[in-house]
Amino acid sequence: MTLDLPQTGTFVGRVWLPEADGPAIVVRRGAELVDITSREIPTMQALLELDNPADAALGAPGQSIGSIEAVAANSKETPESNKPYLLAPSDLQAIKACGVTFVSSMLERVIEEKAKGDAAAADKIRERCTAILGDSLRAVVPGSDKAMALKSALIAEDVWSQYLEVGIGPDAEVFTKSQAMSAVGRGASIGLHPISTWNNPEPEVVLAVDSQARIKGATLGNDVNLRDVEGRSALLLGKAKDNNASCAIGPMLRLFDDSFGLDDVRRAELTLRVSGEDGFVLNGQSAMTEISRDPTDLVAQTRGAHHQYPDGFFLMMGTLFAPTQDRDTPGHGFTHKLGDRVEISNPALGTLTNTVRLSTECPPWVFGTSALMKNLAKRNLI
Repeated sequence: MTLDLPQTGTFVGRVWLPEADGPAIVVRRGAELVDITSREIPTMQALLELDNPADAALGAPGQSIGSIEAVAANSKETPESNKPYLLAPSDLQAIKACGVTFVSSMLERVIEEKAKGDAAAADKIRERCTAILGDSLRAVVPGSDKAMALKSALIAEDVWSQYLEVGIGPDAEVFTKSQAMSAVGRGASIGLHPISTWNNPEPEVVLAVDSQARIKGATLGNDVNLRDVEGRSALLLGKAKDNNASCAIGPMLRLFDDSFGLDDVRRAELTLRVSGEDGFVLNGQSAMTEISRDPTDLVAQTRGAHHQYPDGFFLMMGTLFAPTQDRDTPGHGFTHKLGDRVEISNPALGTLTNTVRLSTECPPWVFGTSALMKNLAKRNLI
């Protein structure tokens, strides 16, 4: 299966290179993936710290590792070990995520909290919240006087929630989604914690940001959501979000250049397709035009005088998608089943595909930062 990348644009990524027993930085040139790993560009972090990474990647010397189609075909749950396959395009960067940045997902978080993680109770609570809130939040600028007035009204109606606080209040929700080097790439298994029985994918645009808060490119991500775990208590966010293989990023990173920039991100529309082994199909969409906070605001709330990221960070910006379609029992909504195939697509960024498994059954995370440093040193790249 292809990556559905557009013909134009500067695409870079990371692949596992069997002969190096480690990762390589690659750039798309025509139909080929070219290894540009060097002492100047040993990591994706090093590439993104350059003033113009797109020009650097396109002009760097390198060697083809094969066609994009061949590498994509081997990027699967169990790749052939003697052939290259795609990894997540991030490496040393922190992996951060923003929550409750869209109205629909905001309402679903309120419902999760009120339902205490009980999917069966969610339908009745959803009806009440929708009747009270309607679309009134869509025109509200977070942190504005109107937002604060709405907050007072909602408190009076006894539907105020910590999720509404970060949805329309001055401070965005920014949390650590995953550890550096732990994200999985296109084709890999994506993991659910085995305690969860109510969960869903979260299709998102992911920004690549350097150490100086300069946005250098964008890609796709799946910020897997355990609705029952977080719904029981927001203090379980870490348990709900950061597990083995629970973060997928890819298929490749599109760098900003003359053909693609931040305004394209602001207009991006994502499509989601979940195909179950039981024949169930779920289709969804998420449109960045409906986000309540600008990408630059989310970056500024993540990195500033209050917090520095010397290796940069990848920032998942939240999703409009919140599935309510019943899968089995009426009124219980959607939840994953093992073996679900999740496809997240955008015409400018390609398609990120993963298969749902339990985190305990996904390949364990064993290649971390120390392993990367040892591998690069062995290859005389640092």
